[in-house]
Amino acid sequence: MVRIQSVIPGSPAHRAGIKAGDTLLYVNGERVCDVLDYRFYGTDANSVVTVSRDGEELTFPLHNREYAELGMEFSTYLMDEKKRCTNNCIFCFIDQNPHGMRETIYFKDDDERLSFLQGNYVTLTNLRESDIQRIIRMHISPVNVSVHTMNPDLRVKMMGNRFAGEKLRFLKLLDEGGIRINAQLVLCRGINDGEELSYSLNELCKLENLESLAAVPCGMTAHREGLPELLPFDKESALDVISRIEAKAEECLAAFGSRKVYASDEFYLTAEKELPSDEAYEDYAQLENGVGMLRLHTVEFGYALEDCDLPDIPRHVSIATGMLAKAHMEELAAMAMKRFPSLKVDVHAIVNRFFGETITVSGLVTGGDLIDQLRGKDLGDTLLIPENMLRHEGDLFLDSVSLRDVEESLQIPVSVTARDGEDLLKKLLEKKS
Repeated sequence: MVRIQSVIPGSPAHRAGIKAGDTLLYVNGERVCDVLDYRFYGTDANSVVTVSRDGEELTFPLHNREYAELGMEFSTYLMDEKKRCTNNCIFCFIDQNPHGMRETIYFKDDDERLSFLQGNYVTLTNLRESDIQRIIRMHISPVNVSVHTMNPDLRVKMMGNRFAGEKLRFLKLLDEGGIRINAQLVLCRGINDGEELSYSLNELCKLENLESLAAVPCGMTAHREGLPELLPFDKESALDVISRIEAKAEECLAAFGSRKVYASDEFYLTAEKELPSDEAYEDYAQLENGVGMLRLHTVEFGYALEDCDLPDIPRHVSIATGMLAKAHMEELAAMAMKRFPSLKVDVHAIVNRFFGETITVSGLVTGGDLIDQLRGKDLGDTLLIPENMLRHEGDLFLDSVSLRDVEESLQIPVSVTARDGEDLLKKLLEKKS
């Protein structure tokens, strides 16, 4: 039972007489508890909706296009609260955040509905078998799963949850139910890499509906007081991860026609090894985990550069990035300056003082670090930053410094670049009025 907050004017629900304040009970005779029920049961061209109003049950026939919205809105996107994570992972990044950040940053979600709706990764430890059967019945696919290891005992140890090991059986149930699975392994050096990694790869690749698998290194900030001791990956250990991943990928390619398993860009950069080719990443299924992101960015930038017919007008632009992507951005800047000799591009790699220097990705660069390290420098006409430095709304950095704060402190307009290489080139060549 979910309270309807508002009804969209002109929608099927509005035309039928459903009102804000009504409580949604059933759609087509099926009880509605959350957004998945609402969307799944309300896809028919003709639906019957039952609500409660002033203690009375009322039924309304709705006439609609198949799969179109019924027109009811609720107080939250999920129609109820997000499910909190019940794990205590030894590598949890949220536990490593410094004090004093926005309250929302400390919330740990582990919600299978967000896996389907927004691509979030879930551990399955929050779920019961009835939840798995609902996923199969509704054919909610794909599901993105944070597996970390296929060794049940090790999974319990790594995730600090006594149910973590036994919930691995849900992977088999999902697979048998025809649900496509994207898997993630957060690797901790000396714990679930090495032979444990090979074991996990072998077991996961037995799933017929495994679409893709990403291995990523655990992030380690300078704020790990009281947390388990972890070692960062070095060149040798990163090379070992890559070797095991690539060997399994070749096996999968021969057996299934797809590589399926990938190491994140960070492993290649740490190992000082060239990234795989564009073709090796196939359809870039694990971009959200940083797999192939730099390769795709380079390819897109190169194509955009070939097709660009803008005049060579003098410009001076600065790019801010994380330490990890410094060489990558310098390579793209050099390509652009060779094509446009009047263009000057400076790349500024920001050392992460906020989280600690072991954090090198651009998505965790804060506004405060940006200001402190760029103040007083000749940044040219415009400063470019990637969109992943900002929260989804595009206005605040992780330390709650705003985009306007940065512009005012550095006395320069800041332009936010989208993830694709084409947009980066566009912003490099964009003449500000």
